[in-house]
Amino acid sequence: MSQQEQVVAADVDSLARQVRGPVLRPGDAGYDGERAGFQTYGSRQPQVIVGAVDAQDVRAAVGFARSHGVPVAIQATGHGLPAETQGGVLISTRRMSGVRINADRRTAAIEAGVRWEQVIEAAARHGLAPLSGSSPQVGAISYVLGGGISLLARSHGYAADHVRAVDVVTADAQLRRVTAESDPVLFWALRGAGGNFGVVTALEIDLVPVVRLYGGGLYFDAPLVGDVLDAWQRWTHTVPEDLTSSIALIPFPDKPVLPEPLRGRHVAHVRIAYTGDTETGERLVQPLRAVGSRLIDTLGEMPYTASHSICNDPTMPMPYYGTTRMLRDLDTAAVQALLELAGPGAASPCVVELRHLGGVLGRPPAVANAVGNRGAQYSLGLTSRLGSVAPTEEELDTVRGVQRDVLNALQPWDTGGRYLNFLTGEGADVQQVRTAYDRADYERLTELKAAYDPGNMFRLNHNIPPATQR
Repeated sequence: MSQQEQVVAADVDSLARQVRGPVLRPGDAGYDGERAGFQTYGSRQPQVIVGAVDAQDVRAAVGFARSHGVPVAIQATGHGLPAETQGGVLISTRRMSGVRINADRRTAAIEAGVRWEQVIEAAARHGLAPLSGSSPQVGAISYVLGGGISLLARSHGYAADHVRAVDVVTADAQLRRVTAESDPVLFWALRGAGGNFGVVTALEIDLVPVVRLYGGGLYFDAPLVGDVLDAWQRWTHTVPEDLTSSIALIPFPDKPVLPEPLRGRHVAHVRIAYTGDTETGERLVQPLRAVGSRLIDTLGEMPYTASHSICNDPTMPMPYYGTTRMLRDLDTAAVQALLELAGPGAASPCVVELRHLGGVLGRPPAVANAVGNRGAQYSLGLTSRLGSVAPTEEELDTVRGVQRDVLNALQPWDTGGRYLNFLTGEGADVQQVRTAYDRADYERLTELKAAYDPGNMFRLNHNIPPATQR
């Protein structure tokens, strides 16, 4: 144990007296449950966990870490942990779950541990909706700070484009209210740079007047996967901005927990979210239905509160490894390359997800932020479920090899960029994080990091190191 760690252990009791939430060390009751998240692969062994209940608890935890020279990690739901946590302080924000809707302003004030399902339900009572993603269980704050590609992304842009105010505890343990007027430079950086500039304790975000959707999913069996993928990529070049879609190639295991039509099948799952009328929606999706019979077809009118059913993401924690790329375009040749390596019959299949971008996502927001790669027309995500929370090196090598082969094959369509929120397995690599930003913006972020967090206290994340440490 280092001298710093000994000091931390000696002073934890003092920290516990300063905060309202639990303060836990390895071996304490509740420690394992507090550090667990949705992503179960990767080691999280913090020296101290602070279960924050409010911003003052966060201030105390950051001040403690600062005085002892140790790093800080933040976790709400643990869906996309980018770095292993060994030592230091983990601030668990799950108890900070307040949501306040201002219907007149069409805004929501959300605390650090809020999940999208809470915001969706609260906003719906006022005829409004947040720019939430495919899973209602994801923590809203980290999703927004990393960009946020919502179910309404093509018609409204990134969720980070719709932030009005940020409450953040910076590395000096001060709580700041940051807006475009009060601190335009830090406001620019916070929206897109993840947790690199502090612990965000609350956001004020825009809501949109959406009550219902025409949406759902189309599931096609293995023999049609190639035709569906090619039809989808051609179809995306024709659809209006108020239609956002994605497609996933999924090798489903043969397990009773799954719907019977999907068990043991490698399927193509097309996901649709359209804010126009149902009649037009039916007409727009006809080219996809025309490809062939569906295993399941759930397209239809739905309340936004049922939007989680569109992608039907897994809800149980699991170990997984993934990577991402931003693509400038797709064509039939790209589809064929993808199918050969990751389609039905592939030796080591993984989940492949393509999201259609463009539309408002490609335009500068009203108030500039750090979100990069706005010129991409598609995002590619590759996710492999691991056999255990402690996979063998052989399994990891196989997974990495499959994903690397797919990425190499799609190099002609690759912009060279990544999307921050989808970096998991390789997300701790500073070089990978760099590609989530435009070059000039990344340089600016490193300079701001040197000003606001020169010791890189907030480094157990998708890290942007201070300019002085590069």
